[in-house]
Amino acid sequence: MKTGLTLTTAAALALVAGSALAQSQGVSKDEIVIGSIQDLSGPIAGFGKQVRMGMLLRVDEINEQGGINGRKIKLLVEDSKYDPRNAVLAAQKLVNQDKIFAMVGHIGTAQNMAAMPVQFSKNVLNFYPITAAREMYEPFHKLKYSFAATYYEQMKIMVPKLAKEKGAKKVCAMYQDDEFGLEVKRGAEDGLKAAGMTLASETTYKRGATDFASQMQKLQAEQCDLVVMGTIIRETIGGIATAKRLNFNPTFVGSSASYTDLIHKLGGPAMNGFYAAMTVQHPYLDSASQPMRFWANKYQTKFNEEPTVFSVYGYGSIDAFIRAATKAGPNLSTDSFIKAMDTMKIPPDIFGSAEMTFSPTKRLGSNATRLSQITDGRWKVLSEYMTSP
Repeated sequence: MKTGLTLTTAAALALVAGSALAQSQGVSKDEIVIGSIQDLSGPIAGFGKQVRMGMLLRVDEINEQGGINGRKIKLLVEDSKYDPRNAVLAAQKLVNQDKIFAMVGHIGTAQNMAAMPVQFSKNVLNFYPITAAREMYEPFHKLKYSFAATYYEQMKIMVPKLAKEKGAKKVCAMYQDDEFGLEVKRGAEDGLKAAGMTLASETTYKRGATDFASQMQKLQAEQCDLVVMGTIIRETIGGIATAKRLNFNPTFVGSSASYTDLIHKLGGPAMNGFYAAMTVQHPYLDSASQPMRFWANKYQTKFNEEPTVFSVYGYGSIDAFIRAATKAGPNLSTDSFIKAMDTMKIPPDIFGSAEMTFSPTKRLGSNATRLSQITDGRWKVLSEYMTSP
């Protein structure tokens, strides 16, 4: 009888252990713990802080409404300083110590690629990363979900379009010497090739660089009349300002990574005329759209500063997470979340984004992109959404 009780107790303990293992980390009776890695003190800290505030706004909204199926969201944010090595350390802390359920809105291409192995070893989702690199959904992995038209696709569509409109004879590129910059260059190259053109010249810079004189002198000597910019904030401003000082005035076009109000706010009138691909409109406080204007003023009231498109990325990443976690139902797990996402359709929002759809084989919400230009110190949308043929 004693042996029978021992066996029964052992079986019961095994069942309890099994159910505990089946339950995803970061999900308790009244809380869902999610993590994010931002640049809060490095070269794109301007973006990282805005993403974080956008995320916090949506988290506060849903928690004030009672949470998701009775669970409040707890958001933990770590600083990568835009360095892949720091991103690995941040991911290890969030995944192994803080036991997050999902990584949401992690910023940076190289940073995501460095952190994903840490997450995937513990079955932690990489959800809506704030980068438009193809690696965010390719190669396929069940834990990857991306939303933004890729840098590659943006440039593949926009560079030949602009080259044709401007009658460009020599298309060149300046890009960051990492996966982000390479994606911008590759898209431009393939788009030009399809249009019967080639990239005439290229030059690179190291992440965090501040001097672009040699790069612009090279492109000027090559007589480039359209320059593809695989740049982010200060590199875009520094590169264009340097070109203007050299009396070098080609058409400049960048990806969505340089679609930010910081370009015209920090760069001033010299930035007028700069083109960028984009997927979401910048939320100006005096926007013509009443819902966007209302949201922008709500954000400003909460954080005492104006929102940006990166605030919208942060807000949107949490909103999409809420939609999927709600659809997954009260028994939230990684598997139930994936099942919900794989039938998800997210309609166009107040920020002018395209409809997003996901499936068991489609992990990029939308590959549509638009063109915008800085005119009189603010971004103006120039086109409808476009995709590759």
